[in-house]
Amino acid sequence: MLSEQSAATVRATLPAVGGALGEITERFYAGMFEARPELLRDLFNRGNQAAGTQREALAGSIAAFATHLLAHPDTRPDAMLGRIAHKHASLGITPDQYAIVHEHLFAAIAEVLGEAVTPEVAAAWEEVYWLMANALVAIEKRLYEEQGGPGWREWEVVERVTETADVVSFRLRPADGGPVRDFRPGQYVSVRFALDDGARQIRQYSLSGAPGPDERQFSVKRVHEDDGTPEGEVSGHLHARVRAGDVLELSEAYGDLVLDAEPGTPLLLASAGIGVTPMTAMLAHLAGHGHDAPVTVVHGDRSPADHALRVDHEAYAAKLPDAAVHLFYEQDAPAGASTGYVDLTDVPVAAGTRAYLCGPLPFMRRVREQLLGKGVAPADIHYEVFGPDLWLAKQG
Repeated sequence: MLSEQSAATVRATLPAVGGALGEITERFYAGMFEARPELLRDLFNRGNQAAGTQREALAGSIAAFATHLLAHPDTRPDAMLGRIAHKHASLGITPDQYAIVHEHLFAAIAEVLGEAVTPEVAAAWEEVYWLMANALVAIEKRLYEEQGGPGWREWEVVERVTETADVVSFRLRPADGGPVRDFRPGQYVSVRFALDDGARQIRQYSLSGAPGPDERQFSVKRVHEDDGTPEGEVSGHLHARVRAGDVLELSEAYGDLVLDAEPGTPLLLASAGIGVTPMTAMLAHLAGHGHDAPVTVVHGDRSPADHALRVDHEAYAAKLPDAAVHLFYEQDAPAGASTGYVDLTDVPVAAGTRAYLCGPLPFMRRVREQLLGKGVAPADIHYEVFGPDLWLAKQG
C-alpha cells in the first residue's frame, strides 16, 4: 500500500513523470548498459533493445503500476505482476538485480526531470518502485521454489522438424537423462546459448508439445529484418546451425497463460502466425484428457503453407467430440477456409466461453473487441505476447 503522503505526490507528478517515461527509460538502459555491459551481452534481448520495444514495455508497466496504486490503494495488479514475474523467472532474475535497476533508473529520472525531482518526489517514486520490485521478488521466489530454484539445464536435440519455410520445431530430452518436470499447456521455456561474438543471449519459446514423457518440443519462427525490426540473431542461429545431437540450455517452464479447462466450460483458442504454438499444446492436452465441452479453434495465417504445425493443429481438434475449426488465410485458402484476416462475425461463440489468444498485437486487439461484442466477459479473455508486453505498454 502506498503511503498517503507519497500517493498525493505521485498523483500530482504522474502526468509529468508518465509523459517523460519514454526518455527516462531510454536514458536508463543506456546508462545501465554502459556501467554493466554484461547485462546487455548475457541477459537482455539485444534485438528488443535495438527496436526500442523493451523500453516501451518498461515505461508502460511503471505507469500502469503507479496508476493502479492510486486507483486501488488496497490491491495489487496481480495479473500484470504475475506476467512480468514469469518472464523474469524464466530468465533467472535475482533480487540483487533490482537494486541495479533502481540505481540506474533513478539516475535517469534525475537527469531527465532535473530540479523537478525534489527529495519528496524522489521518495514517493522510490516507494512506488520498491512496492513493485518487492512484489515481483516475492512472486519470483515462489515460482523458483515450485521449479526447484533458478538455473539452466542441458537438453539434447533429438529431432529437428521443418514445419514451414520459416518455422522449425526442436524436440529435446535432458542430456543428463534425469526426470522431466510437467508443464502446463501454454507455458514457455527460455533458451540460452553463446553466439559467435561471445554473448550468451536468451529467448523464450512456447512449448508446442511433449512428444514423449521425457521430451519437450518448442517451435521457432525465423525473424527477418522488417520495418525497423532487426534480423533475429537467435532465431537465425537456431535455424541455420542447430541440428539433432546438439545441446541447448533450457530453463524450466514458466508462463501465466495456462489452460484452465474446467469440465463443461466452452473454450475458444484463437491464434495467428507463430501464435499457434501454445494453442497446439493446449489442443493436445484437451484431446488427451477427453474434454467434451465445446472448443472453438480459430487461426489466421498468410497461407496454408505458412501455417506451422497445421497437421497437429487440425488433428488434435478432430479428436475432440465438440470442436469447430475456423481457418483464415490471406491467400490460397482451400475449401472450408476463409480468405482474409480473422473475423469472428460469423463464428458462433457459446455463452460462458473462456478465450485464449496468441499472435500479433493488432490481431489480439481485434479478436478481443469482437469477443467482448459477443458477450464474452473481459475476465475470461486471456492473452500471450511474444517479447515485451506492448499491450500493457499501451494501457499505461
